[in-house]
Amino acid sequence: MKFDKILLSHGSGGRLSQDLIQDVFLKDFGNEILDELNDSAIFKTVDSRLSFTTDAYVVSPIFFSGGDIGRLSVCGTVNDLSMMGAKPLYLSASFIIEEGLQIDDLKAISRSMKQAADEAGVKIVCGDTKVVGKGMADKIFITTSGIGLIPDGIDISPQRICSGDSIIINGTIGEHGIAILSQREGLGFSSSLISDVAPLNHLVASMLDEAGNDIHALRDPTRGGLATTLNELADRSGLSIRIYEDRISIQDNVRGVCELLGFDPLYIANEGKLVAIVKNEAKDRVLACMRKHPLGINAAIIGEVVEKPEGLVCLITRIGGMRVVDMITGEQLPRIC
Repeated sequence: MKFDKILLSHGSGGRLSQDLIQDVFLKDFGNEILDELNDSAIFKTVDSRLSFTTDAYVVSPIFFSGGDIGRLSVCGTVNDLSMMGAKPLYLSASFIIEEGLQIDDLKAISRSMKQAADEAGVKIVCGDTKVVGKGMADKIFITTSGIGLIPDGIDISPQRICSGDSIIINGTIGEHGIAILSQREGLGFSSSLISDVAPLNHLVASMLDEAGNDIHALRDPTRGGLATTLNELADRSGLSIRIYEDRISIQDNVRGVCELLGFDPLYIANEGKLVAIVKNEAKDRVLACMRKHPLGINAAIIGEVVEKPEGLVCLITRIGGMRVVDMITGEQLPRIC
């Protein structure tokens, strides 16, 4: 590695996160399942295929407009399972709690997790609790793991991406990251910014019912935003992804904060969005299906997969120019999930 100490940027989900995974964890843990580097691990039992995932949540503040760390932890794990085409079934939840956390806050987080689990149709079936001394954590950290069942005949994988595929997103981008930033920094327009955190499994299920294996890949653009997710898919497929600036919707308040603070909304985290790469012939059916769901009303086709330049994401600007959209290297917004 180029660094002898961990930086906040190593948690960005971008280039340094990828380096950390490749240079440290894959060297020790690498195996045929982990090496796929999907949102969830896929493995077979005697008569079924299962998806298994885990994630940790350290968001600050723990309560924010549109959600809290509890809702985020359930939705994030449900969504990681869903991006592999799985039906989420069961979750675990592990809590690291700092001494001094208000019991009422913990109860509110627990209720929020229950509500999110009911919304997704999953059960929290096991867990663990640890308490650390004052100053040894920041209020509360949550780790959730989840397991889901992959229906017969469903194969969602970046390796299935083909030249000519269409790229669809289910709505506007950047709300979660900017809502967190606005509340954390006490910006005056925080009340108008609401996180998009939501479970996507019911939307994904309807898409799979409509188009099945015409859906080649799914990803939720969380840390590192849309740009980082598309770079991961381009790299894994060995193809190029071309997107169009005028097709990517951004709420005015999100765009305004980004312009004010010098952020690129393509790199801002989302928690209720998905990117679908689908067979070109199926794009209209998938788009129509998504728009029938509350979480897909604003779905749009934002680009396509092409042969070259291999492994790159290119943005066609509003004035017709082209620029390469690289994977983020630093950390724009730490602790947003």
